[in-house]
Amino acid sequence: MMEKSPDLPVENVQSYPRPPAVEAVPQRIRIRLGGVLIVDTNNALRVLETHHPPTYYIPREELECDLRPVQGGSFCEWKGVARYFDVSAGRITRRHAAWCYDDPTSAFSSIRHHLAFYATKMDSCHVGDMRVDAQAGDFYGGWITANLSGFPKGAPGTEHW
Repeated sequence: MMEKSPDLPVENVQSYPRPPAVEAVPQRIRIRLGGVLIVDTNNALRVLETHHPPTYYIPREELECDLRPVQGGSFCEWKGVARYFDVSAGRITRRHAAWCYDDPTSAFSSIRHHLAFYATKMDSCHVGDMRVDAQAGDFYGGWITANLSGFPKGAPGTEHW
């Protein structure tokens, strides 16, 4: 079980809005890959959606890694068309490890020029001092921290809530 962090308020994923909302993240966000700190920012955004742990979006200009676009994409009814990237740092490359919305819908225009990362594909991801766990499943990219309660989707049988 994760240890609670004093800088993260208690939140229930069932109380997050639908349609989703985007907000600034007051905590420092750090991501490591291949032994390299590829993200260290106080300028992240997060998307909050009912039944999902938050998804964190990092300003592209603050990344310290190599990105290689990959074939394919996906569609979000709220944000639009996503494209995916392989991410490399140190001597490590992780396939389909990040995504972005080049032309998001107007409600999500603030995440343009930002990327989100799958926690499962990174060495570690932190919100403040809290190391995150990945949202279950292989599609959604939410980050679970100890302050979250409720039942996040992503595990088998929850995909169509």
